[in-house]
Amino acid sequence: MARDVLVIGAGVVGLAVARALALAGDQVLVAEATGQIGSGVSSRNSEVLHAGLYYKPGSLKARVCVAGRAQLVTYCEARSVPYALCGKLVVATAEDQVPALRSLEEKATANGVRTAWLTAQEAQALEPALNCVAALHSPDTGIVDSHSLMLALQADLEAAGGQVAFASPVVGGILGQAGAPHVVRIGGDDTSEWTFDVVVNAAALSAVSVAASFEGSSVFRLPVARFAKGNYCALTGKAPFKHLIYPAPKDAWLGVHLTLDLAGQARFGPDIHWLDTTDSADLNYDATPGIVPAFEESVRAYWPSLPDGALHPTYTGIRPKIHGAHEPAPDFRVDGPAQHGVPGWVNLLGIESPGLTSSMALADHVVSLLKPT
Repeated sequence: MARDVLVIGAGVVGLAVARALALAGDQVLVAEATGQIGSGVSSRNSEVLHAGLYYKPGSLKARVCVAGRAQLVTYCEARSVPYALCGKLVVATAEDQVPALRSLEEKATANGVRTAWLTAQEAQALEPALNCVAALHSPDTGIVDSHSLMLALQADLEAAGGQVAFASPVVGGILGQAGAPHVVRIGGDDTSEWTFDVVVNAAALSAVSVAASFEGSSVFRLPVARFAKGNYCALTGKAPFKHLIYPAPKDAWLGVHLTLDLAGQARFGPDIHWLDTTDSADLNYDATPGIVPAFEESVRAYWPSLPDGALHPTYTGIRPKIHGAHEPAPDFRVDGPAQHGVPGWVNLLGIESPGLTSSMALADHVVSLLKPT
């Protein structure tokens, strides 16, 4: 029997989840607070298809990233979504960064991800403008047109009978008890109450606050919502690189990296600025003033010949964090009935990078958590 399902949020993960549940036979509605799909985290990122180098072996992030990348490549081929497996070089620009690169190589191997260790000469044979003492080559890293991907997911959802309701913020409700439907209040000035057998909270930046707005939400044991803004800079002219270039990772941040769009144009970022609010309603996408000198310094570590004045700020993104600035990055939190005891409810919390890459595998995971027992 088909269930009435609400998915909160029409970003790439919400759309992938909604599509998967609709294809499984559920009646699915996606409630999107804004007037379009993917206007937040999903459209303000590097559009990278991550191979799975960075994540703790055995973690949910590692599993869904590796599986999700493979699923997305197959999906993009089938649905003519533009993508390219251009590969990535993660570089050590000083000897004291080599251990971090070796640790990355070990994680990749444990996660079943292909890499190749390159000397400086081997890396520069691939990218002559590159400065490094060693590099790790990830041939399975790529880029994807995220908006085309989301449009394809939305089309599949609608073909399976689901729909997206825009300008429809979820403003609270009551958790169903003992298998009773969940009561959900949807709308802004003209709020209405709906009932659903299943609710999937994929509200990204607002996921914690949305979950907390429901009566009975104390059972969720929600984390504190934290946020980090990242600025991006575009390059005037063409970069002399064919691969994505990433610095050796530091703590939970991947550093200011060089990515390419599908036309070959380079962009750099993100940097990281932790915001002093825990309320998603306080967020804005204003660029951080005076970022260009710090970007130039970071980029010149691996591209010494970056021309003066070639970088200019373009856009910002904000990541939904469930950890503090000086804490290690936790795993994705995908909490279903087994975690909180509420039938027919899943919260997706802290879904930042590699959320885009992992979207279809996360959708499969959510479907598995919601299977009738």
